Amino acid sequence: MTQLPDLLPPVPPRLPGKPSLFLARDSYRQRRLRDAARMLPVLGTVIWLLPLMWQRAPEETGGMAAAVVFVFAGWTLLIVLTALIARKLRPDDEAAIDPDTAP
Repeated sequence: MTQLPDLLPPVPPRLPGKPSLFLARDSYRQRRLRDAARMLPVLGTVIWLLPLMWQRAPEETGGMAAAVVFVFAGWTLLIVLTALIARKLRPDDEAAIDPDTAP
């Protein structure tokens, strides 16, 4: 039988002083959860400002009820998202809990 040529390029050897790019799955998820928690105020700002950009026809009266429902539904969504993220977050070390020892 004939051997098929290797289609993948050879993997270069890793340099001894260069750290690995592999990140532990658990710590990676914790960092992404912290990033999501930092983005929640931005999402809240967008939710609060979106009704201001809604355009109504000049002859249309009222229409604020939909904006109020939208804002409070968004507020409820933010509360639920914050609760879910806070539940999954955990402090990495004691310095994250005690602000006196944090840098």
